[in-house]
Amino acid sequence: MAFPSVSSGESPTPSRRTLLKWGLLGLSTTVLTTLPTTVFARSSNAIKTLTFNANDVGILNFALLLEELEAAFYVLALRSGKVTDPKEYDYLKAIGKHEATHVKFLRKVLAENVMFRTKDLRFNQAGLEAVLKDRNTILTTAVSLEDTGVHAYNGAGTSLKDPTYLLAAGAIVSVEARHTAGVRGLLNRPVTETDSEGAVRKEDLVKELNPFYGRPYDELYTPKQIVAIVGSLNILQNPITGALVA
Repeated sequence: MAFPSVSSGESPTPSRRTLLKWGLLGLSTTVLTTLPTTVFARSSNAIKTLTFNANDVGILNFALLLEELEAAFYVLALRSGKVTDPKEYDYLKAIGKHEATHVKFLRKVLAENVMFRTKDLRFNQAGLEAVLKDRNTILTTAVSLEDTGVHAYNGAGTSLKDPTYLLAAGAIVSVEARHTAGVRGLLNRPVTETDSEGAVRKEDLVKELNPFYGRPYDELYTPKQIVAIVGSLNILQNPITGALVA
């Protein structure tokens, strides 16, 4: 199935003013999203394959998938009972609200170009139990998810052509960076990644995307590299395919 692309003559996306209004209002009024009804389902129904084309629509839908994973993770982390420090709990709750806002925001920006529903996602029970094992694991997973988001937005942003889509991505990536810095602080870790903490080795970075390297700069990961990182967490069952991640 070929997903619709944004035509040059008629854009289904909202104006920049409307997009910014959603972002500002959403941060103050949103509540945590409910989890996909299939998180703990053991249905034999076929699991939807998520296919992302190598265009603006595919890129922003890929970003939406990452935000969905983050939003679901924080809901489960708060429900786990493993984060007992009130300060840490409130911090994760605040981040979870932001991620829920990002999901809502991107779905509005994409409009009819959204390629999957929240309830299409299937999560792996064993994988979830592993990342929710205890307080340290939850915070470490939060760092991994937020760092991955930063690398993903930066890596894909160079390919976005639609200015509204680019604005949407830019409005989110800086927030993801603040999230990871905050959680790193809770773990008494450096607020930025050190070279040894990067999920992708220096020699495996795409040179064209990474003309600069070192702690003053964030590495840019390709969608394929992001899929590998997400796969290592073993929390999502949906196969991910398409030219974007090939």
